[in-house]
Amino acid sequence: MAVTPEEQKNARRKAMLLLEHMDRTEKGLSDRLRQAGFSAEATEDAMNYVRSYGYLNDYRYAMNYISFRMGTKSRQKILQGLSGKGIDRETALAAWEEAAEIEEPDELAILRTTVEKKCQPGTALDEKGMRRLQGFLLRRGFSYGDISHVLEDMNITCERSY
Repeated sequence: MAVTPEEQKNARRKAMLLLEHMDRTEKGLSDRLRQAGFSAEATEDAMNYVRSYGYLNDYRYAMNYISFRMGTKSRQKILQGLSGKGIDRETALAAWEEAAEIEEPDELAILRTTVEKKCQPGTALDEKGMRRLQGFLLRRGFSYGDISHVLEDMNITCERSY
């Protein structure tokens, strides 16, 4: 079924409106247009239209996403977030490498700041508390080795109950 000129015009207009307020990934824009009820052909036409003007660029989106989160989140968590937004791994890694050259993130400092939000240096946690803290940090994308190193440096220990 061919797309009507009216649907084509409406899909292009909707795509422009969606991009007017915030940058989006190709997947994100495509999903929103499909949710708005446009056919696959009209959606693809609208995507090509905004792409031709440079309004849709996954690499630029990834760079912005990374630069806003680089000081507060781990590399793994950022790459995971980009994957969830439909950015392919190669694009995400290329954007990370470029952003890392500019900003030089210090994951151990980010990890230390994250730990400080949960407990003070020199704290003695019970086993359950230590497991919870480590689980929290692992879910944030930090490696177990880095977590152990930072906890040791901050003198956060686990007091064993016998």
